[in-house]
Amino acid sequence: MIHTDPLPGDIGLTQIPGSCGVFIRIGQWVNGNGFADYEHAFLVLPDGRLLQAEPGGARMASLEEYSGKHTLYAYPAGLTDQQRAAICAAAAAYVGVPYSFLDYAAIAAHRFQLPVPGLRRYVASTRHMICSQLVDQCYQDAGVHLFNDNRWPGYVTPEALYDLLARGQQEQRAAA
Repeated sequence: MIHTDPLPGDIGLTQIPGSCGVFIRIGQWVNGNGFADYEHAFLVLPDGRLLQAEPGGARMASLEEYSGKHTLYAYPAGLTDQQRAAICAAAAAYVGVPYSFLDYAAIAAHRFQLPVPGLRRYVASTRHMICSQLVDQCYQDAGVHLFNDNRWPGYVTPEALYDLLARGQQEQRAAA
């Protein structure tokens, strides 16, 4: 489900300008998610805050950082207030978790079925996460599993979140 007024527990999806955004778009394309407009994901928290992964480590910030930017807010259908609270509570444990661009390479290696020993353990570890992994992990910690396609834990990009939660609704709106 998508909407314009963010609620705690929502997933924010947005663009990253410049070369960093292009790098992420290419990484998502290599991973089979296409070459679309969402390169960053973050978790909306209560009191106008958010949790997001960044190269310096995951941090909480003001939701105002995305005011005026093209941002889509999405959540899975049927998400309850209790689940939203649990997702937000899980977020605190991930402040400071390091970011890892190498996870895009690991996700691609899995997609292309390259025999890399320890790959699943590397990506599933919480010692480092890209933004979409961080959001997905907070949901998992709250007992909400976004993906039911048997993907390995941590094998999620911002575009995969968009495809799961919002693509169909946006396409329907555009066609109307």
